[in-house]
Amino acid sequence: MKNLIALWESTGFYNFTGPQVFMMLIGFLLLYLAIKKGFEPLLLLPIGFGAILSNIPIAGIADEGGILHYLYFGIKSGIFPLLIFMGVGAMTDFGPMLANPKTLFLGAAAQFGIFATLLGALALNLVPGMEFSLKDAAAIAIIGGADGPTAIYVASKLAPDLLGAIAVAAYSYMALVPLIQPPIMRALTTEEERKIEMQQLRVVSPTEKVVFPLMLLILSALLLPSAAPLVGMFCLGNLMNTCGVVERLSKTAQNELINIVTIFLGLAVGSKLSAEAFLKTETLGILALGAIAFCIGTACGVIMAKVMNKFSDTPINPLIGAAGVSAVPMAARVANKVGLESNPHNFLLMHAMGPNVAGVIGSAVAAGVLLSLVK
Repeated sequence: MKNLIALWESTGFYNFTGPQVFMMLIGFLLLYLAIKKGFEPLLLLPIGFGAILSNIPIAGIADEGGILHYLYFGIKSGIFPLLIFMGVGAMTDFGPMLANPKTLFLGAAAQFGIFATLLGALALNLVPGMEFSLKDAAAIAIIGGADGPTAIYVASKLAPDLLGAIAVAAYSYMALVPLIQPPIMRALTTEEERKIEMQQLRVVSPTEKVVFPLMLLILSALLLPSAAPLVGMFCLGNLMNTCGVVERLSKTAQNELINIVTIFLGLAVGSKLSAEAFLKTETLGILALGAIAFCIGTACGVIMAKVMNKFSDTPINPLIGAAGVSAVPMAARVANKVGLESNPHNFLLMHAMGPNVAGVIGSAVAAGVLLSLVK
């Protein structure tokens, strides 16, 4: 009889708690969004599965000695986000941005949501039950850049306890770009503005594409060294792609390496979705602030494009300003789709890729600024 009791007490049925069951349901919800809805499946699927694994009682998969505990070292050390940034760099084409350098301002404007949300996070301390330090607020604010690896990198450095909520918020809002951005874009533009057709971009030479990542790295090293890890790995990946002499390395960074790291990173993030780490009052504040940050970033990009259009000799469609957030290439595709709704002959995809790529650089720079100021 004692053996039967001991066996029963060793089962998951006996040891499950309500919060653990709830977080496992959250994990299944993430799997549903990834598989059925196609929302950022490459990240939400391993994150959701990691959330389920980390909430299995007694198994200790996310505890010291468990596989998820060791995988988390890749995030804690910053290795995984940096390797993903290298892969993203290898898949990025700076051509549209170099062909129209003005789009750098759109990528920079879209980062305003990050710093606005920093103040908002600190203001939430006035709400009972909310308590965010300056480091916590800075880590939450980076969600506004819609750049998952950057958000994870900053959170791992400044607020590791909030990593799970920040990562889920960042990738959730990235996945919801097609739903969140269009209403904001339509509200801030007129029908005539959405119909604006932009001039064809000039052809960017291979030399320009090789020189630019090197110049970007040097500027980062001289002006903002704290951003050098992110910018450096991004530039390395891009240089491998553009130089034309290490095609094997470029393909590895774009495919095998980034795929392997994405699996490990997703599982490691999921390990932080345990009931005791995630089910806090602060989590609701993070999710709300993340949405606000993303909306502000989108709006600022559109408004900046409208302002620039007043002083530009060549027409700028304000819709491409929304692509200034770092969700590559989804935000650019959304800008193109909304533009086609107003003008079936208006193809904005390549024009929108300029601010989209600039947004990746902008979010890395914003992360560097936060890491420099908040220590």
